[in-house]
Amino acid sequence: MAYIFEEPSRTFSEYLLVPGYSSAECRVENVSLKTPVVKFKKGEESAIQMNIPMVSAIMQAVSGDRLAIALAKEGGISFIYGSQTIENQVEMVKRVKSHKAGFVTSDANIRPDQTLGELLELKEKTGHSTTAVTEDGTAEGKMVGLVTSRDYRVSRMSLDEKVANFMTPFEKLVYAEEGVTLSEANDILWEHKLNALPIVRKDQTLAYFVFRKDYDTHKQYPDELLDADKRYVVGAGVNTRDYAERIPALVEAGADVLCIDSSEGFTEWQKLTLDFVREKYGDKVKIGAGNVVDKEGFDYLADAGADFIKVGIGGGSICITREQKGIGRGQASAVIEVAKARDEYYERTGVYVPICSDGGIVYDYHMTLALAMGADFLMLGRYFSRFDESPTAKLNVNGTYVKEYWGEGSNRARNWQRYDMGGDKKLSFEEGVDSYVPYAGPLSDNVRQSLQKVKSTMCNCGLMNIPDLQKNAKITLVSATSIIEGGAHDVILRDTSSPGNR
Repeated sequence: MAYIFEEPSRTFSEYLLVPGYSSAECRVENVSLKTPVVKFKKGEESAIQMNIPMVSAIMQAVSGDRLAIALAKEGGISFIYGSQTIENQVEMVKRVKSHKAGFVTSDANIRPDQTLGELLELKEKTGHSTTAVTEDGTAEGKMVGLVTSRDYRVSRMSLDEKVANFMTPFEKLVYAEEGVTLSEANDILWEHKLNALPIVRKDQTLAYFVFRKDYDTHKQYPDELLDADKRYVVGAGVNTRDYAERIPALVEAGADVLCIDSSEGFTEWQKLTLDFVREKYGDKVKIGAGNVVDKEGFDYLADAGADFIKVGIGGGSICITREQKGIGRGQASAVIEVAKARDEYYERTGVYVPICSDGGIVYDYHMTLALAMGADFLMLGRYFSRFDESPTAKLNVNGTYVKEYWGEGSNRARNWQRYDMGGDKKLSFEEGVDSYVPYAGPLSDNVRQSLQKVKSTMCNCGLMNIPDLQKNAKITLVSATSIIEGGAHDVILRDTSSPGNR
């Protein structure tokens, strides 16, 4: 008969951390969230380390170049999604690696022959009031003008009015040529009392913008994650089908770390992909693998040469693999077993292979629990999809702002490679849904608040870094009634939505 696990499959919500002694030194500002990303030998350090234990999921609705830049500023890594052409993914990686702090690639661009109505639609979509006018409407087209909210009045103009009629033409703009330093650009901003300074190339094509508001904010990222050349660190997802073409292109583009994107990683397909990397690049190229949920899966991928291993099947908020196929495991149970396997592997071989918990995070406190259970870092999809920087549209649904969010196993993503078992190039059935998530604003504000909670919880436990949390945290199972006890109960909640109750 089949092997049956004695313990039930458990989720993060079934556990709580038990507080421990906290010294006077155990304050939030003293807590370190630095964590290894790729494997290393005993006595050495990981070649890639993050300053926060967060990476963004390899999903169309999550990890584009804008989010990659925003997350790198906070100290984490985004894995640019691979369910697109190799050329498009390479361009995204290049945009992250070429991004300079303070120099912003324009993502609000319009042609001069477009209308005020189209401009307002673009403003609603991007949230930006400064729009570059280029001949072809792209971020690198020949710049012919600039539009800000001061250039038009909706109440007095027709929505059919051409942008060319009310834009500030290029010859009247204050601009700088490519090659100007950030300090020089900021001096020009202040001297001319500008909010935005276009940086153009010698042929008048647009290169970047420098914004007045970024003068202070670019100093506010003490944890930003940079490579040896002071460029933002970025990851990229690959599959087990076209890896021989995709991986060399991504490596050449400058991707710092790769990850095989698959719903289930305990397969020969993953070993073949890892073999290709090791034979072609040795240990120079870093690549993670997964996903697995038990010791056997971890050992297989560790022996195959994975630099880190992702843990979790069926725990994502848009994932319906468990419903469709009846496979998976509660995320807490999976992380606990795989973390134990990682530690045993380290003792046996002297090689530490970090694990990434992928899925199952509903509340911020689940992050702390996942780390305490042994995860070295967390991969998050729904969490990041809510932010301004995710690639999806921001919509108003029944008076509430939301962002679109869909799974890689949905027909919308058409990412058959992720769920491929060697058959036809199509999705025979869906393993993900198409949905909305509540819009939450900018990434920076939300990530900092979430990690403030993580650090505060660690202080409650008397622990000041992730290795200490993994080694010394005390965790207890909770009963159904104690879960109820943990929320608001036996009171009548005030209606704070009424103005008189604020």
